[in-house]
Amino acid sequence: MSGDAWVSSANGVAVALDGLQSLQVSELAEELAIAVRRGERVAALFGAARDGGVALVAVLASDHDGALRIARSDPLVGAFPSLTLPLPSVHLFEREIFEQTGLRPEGHPWLKPVRFPPRAGVPAEIGIADFYRVEGEEVHEVAVGPVHAGVIEPGHFRFQCYGENVLHLEISLGYQHRGVERAVIEAPERRRLHYFETLAGDSTIGHASAYAQLVEGLAMCHVPARAQRTTRETWGRSRVTSASCPPLRSAGACVVTG
Repeated sequence: MSGDAWVSSANGVAVALDGLQSLQVSELAEELAIAVRRGERVAALFGAARDGGVALVAVLASDHDGALRIARSDPLVGAFPSLTLPLPSVHLFEREIFEQTGLRPEGHPWLKPVRFPPRAGVPAEIGIADFYRVEGEEVHEVAVGPVHAGVIEPGHFRFQCYGENVLHLEISLGYQHRGVERAVIEAPERRRLHYFETLAGDSTIGHASAYAQLVEGLAMCHVPARAQRTTRETWGRSRVTSASCPPLRSAGACVVTG
């Protein structure tokens, strides 16, 4: 076991990726499984380019005290053994890793796209993928989208229904790619906050507050108690009108720097 490879942290605290001790991917998988059985959860699992390969970076969160623990694997090339079967909570993380880096999680039970991003100038066939089907007498499918009324962004939804009961929902996203991630990196500093505020109209306060936490963590600055209180009050009011804003106490908003 390599428990010393895990770095303890908290929300809004910067952690240097290169300062993390590397684990073999088998060690990382074993320790993630142990932590989940102990009551922690995988708050993030993503790939970061390192030394000609892709290192897996894992963030564990404890909802009991809000603590975070972070570790990374050795750089990997081509593929790695999927962790989804022993740890179902990482299935979407692994799909996104493959989609963003090309690193294949071998043995993943359902490696379907997350956002259908275009690759090397080739347009993606959005929504063209295997999806879960419920079969049986009187089971029917209701398709909605990708064009919706109002201000909701494009998305195609497949509802598998049995009478009034919805047994399964399959979602295809990626019809719009605004390039916000790249714009945030390349934009002038004063414009970045506006990008975060307009990512999604129902999470303006949540995304803006998350961005503020990132900047404060990177700058290692002290936030006055009055500012923290004002943020909590504003966040609470926004949740009254928008249930999609995440709880302020939820663990997982650490800052992993390259």
